[in-house]
Amino acid sequence: MATSLLLLSILLFQSTFSFSIRSKSNHLSLSHSHSHSKNPTSLIFPLKTQAIPPSSLPTSPNKLRFHHNVTLTVSLSVGTPPQNATLVLDTGSELSWLRCATSSPLSFNPRASSSFSSIPCSSQTCVSKARDLPVPATCEQSSHLCHVALSYSDASTSEGSLSSDLFRLGDLTTSPSPIRTTFGCMTSTFDSAIDPTATTGLLGMNRGALSFVSQTATRRFSYCISDRDSSGVLLIGSTNLPFMLPLNYTPFVQISLPLPYFDRVAYSVQLDGIRVGSTELPIPKSLLLPDHTGAGQTMVDSGTQFTFLLGDPYYILKTEFLRQTKGILTPLNEPDYVFQGAFDLCFRVPEGKPVPGYVPSVALVFKGAEMVVAGERLLYKVPGEKRGGDGIWCFTFGNSDLVPISAYVIGHHHQQNVWVEYDLENGRVGFAPIKCDIASQKLGLML
Repeated sequence: MATSLLLLSILLFQSTFSFSIRSKSNHLSLSHSHSHSKNPTSLIFPLKTQAIPPSSLPTSPNKLRFHHNVTLTVSLSVGTPPQNATLVLDTGSELSWLRCATSSPLSFNPRASSSFSSIPCSSQTCVSKARDLPVPATCEQSSHLCHVALSYSDASTSEGSLSSDLFRLGDLTTSPSPIRTTFGCMTSTFDSAIDPTATTGLLGMNRGALSFVSQTATRRFSYCISDRDSSGVLLIGSTNLPFMLPLNYTPFVQISLPLPYFDRVAYSVQLDGIRVGSTELPIPKSLLLPDHTGAGQTMVDSGTQFTFLLGDPYYILKTEFLRQTKGILTPLNEPDYVFQGAFDLCFRVPEGKPVPGYVPSVALVFKGAEMVVAGERLLYKVPGEKRGGDGIWCFTFGNSDLVPISAYVIGHHHQQNVWVEYDLENGRVGFAPIKCDIASQKLGLML
């Protein structure tokens, strides 16, 4: 949804992609803890519009609930007096932004906020802190304001002025002091993935200087995405849950030199190999490493729905998956049919029938950790597509070369029923298998 975003101009992938899912959300309890804070404050705030009295929700630990039907969204308030905002949670994006208008629904009205301020071109925020943005900020000649423009690989665009205002997390009566946050106040937006009637903008959660994570000094956060409409969980702070299996960590990939196709502020990890069932794919290790331009990095992204592999490894995976599912799944056998421009391995499944019970799992193997994708997470039913009495289901690994993007991207569809922790303090990402609906229930989040 999505979406975490790398610009089309350098053939990198922005996570607010056309495949992003947007959420039908409920409420959350969130504790926002800074690295220097010994007593994190619990915050409760809604993920959508359903009103749940704060007293009916637990206040500890710090947890956020969402649905994943449309995208992973969070709700907060911005400005003085506060205006409600629903933002896409995106670990692949840096700059948070709001759709700014004076009268549109689910837009932020800067004129109605006494704490709003525009950032001039001469500001150090514009001159130096915008350094991690894929396209440098420019100066609006007429207003002398700091101008930002984003272009995504699905042809989505967002353009406006760098601004700041007070962001409030949680219920207004119990939340701590609001946080002054720099964001893009966008007056021109086009997004084929985000419904403007459902969201106000995007909450950037990567490691860039202007991300929400950096501005609030968040050193660790995690989430669990359910495979059904029951709630998932977002937790900001340390993961110390007694019912969880230990997290297996893999380190961030760090490249100090600036390279044209490497996103230095993404949550980049090293993909070491791929298995289908018990078969390790014969993928040369060199194909899984970033090359001399930085192309070929692997990013963990909450803003992208599915997972993308570069062309050669994708074809090796596709060939082995077809071999192991021969006689189990019926290939579509329509060479011209490519779902969403990147998913060219599709199957026919009788309407009303589940995906066959035995489909080999696909394991993404990292240094020190792995993520296993199994069952229906491997296939996605294409809405509205039928062939006689059959529905069309497509393999949820896409070909990056068809998009085109120059990276491996692990989307949130394959993160379902996995606790994913982003540990900035120790430079690593952790994974642990878990049933997210059960985790939500144990945390007191189930309605």
